[in-house]
Amino acid sequence: MKYVVFDIGGSSIKYALMNEKGVFLDKGKTPVPKDSLNHLFDILEEVYHQYQGVAGIGISLPGVIDPIRGYAYTSGALRYYDETEFVKLLQKRIDLPITIGNDAKCAANAEIGFGSLKNIDDGAVLVFGTGIGGCLIKDHKVITGKHFSAGEVSSIITDYHYGTDFNYAWASRNGIKGLLNRVQEALNTKENYSGEKIFEMANQGDKKVLAALREFTFEISVQLMNINTWFDCEKIAIGGGISVQPLFIQLINETFDEIFEAYKKAYYPCAHPEIVLCTYGNDANLIGALYQHLTR
Repeated sequence: MKYVVFDIGGSSIKYALMNEKGVFLDKGKTPVPKDSLNHLFDILEEVYHQYQGVAGIGISLPGVIDPIRGYAYTSGALRYYDETEFVKLLQKRIDLPITIGNDAKCAANAEIGFGSLKNIDDGAVLVFGTGIGGCLIKDHKVITGKHFSAGEVSSIITDYHYGTDFNYAWASRNGIKGLLNRVQEALNTKENYSGEKIFEMANQGDKKVLAALREFTFEISVQLMNINTWFDCEKIAIGGGISVQPLFIQLINETFDEIFEAYKKAYYPCAHPEIVLCTYGNDANLIGALYQHLTR
């Protein structure tokens, strides 16, 4: 069986033809339209007609999404499919089984179906970038929540003293801007370093940058402890562009162990989860859209 899958992002639409085992048969990319839903559907339909013998379509897209109903409550930065019967409207053009899912939850589905969380029941996926994408897994299924926003961890408040200040939301503290802020403070500079440059300096032994990175990952590990306390995770998978840096995962594991051992002495009742890398990078949403479609 062959399936067409789409990953609709803020600037581009990635698409692929895949089989039921998650193997890519073809891949492509095209700009995302900024003007209207009809224009978006024109592109999806055009891509679909490139292929023969397609059994279904799976779509990853930003926003608050009801994957059962096929309804989009919000559409992220695109705005034009807010409060839209997305699947019903698209099926007027393409008479096939069609599924849609939130992009972060599709990334988690890729790990559940084919990746690092394939053999677990309970866990979490966290994707670090501009913000922090999150997804919780129970009984080998993504938890969507009553309002389809479970796992939206970017908004976790990190300090009750600043409960109304988004600068203290987890996304601000441990997104890429939070990392830059810590390094700038450590080096007493306003230099706008890239993530790659920060890790280059750390890997070259810059003690101030290493200390800033350790502080940064310690704060991440505090929240991983909180997530583990709530959900008793077998594994926590870490993704995002920053996760390709071996030092990032190393420091998360070291700081998590430090916190875990301290709490264990004070009788922390939860088991130690395995903290692992996500298997899939830029293809995660495509693979997850397929898995969600196959298990609908």
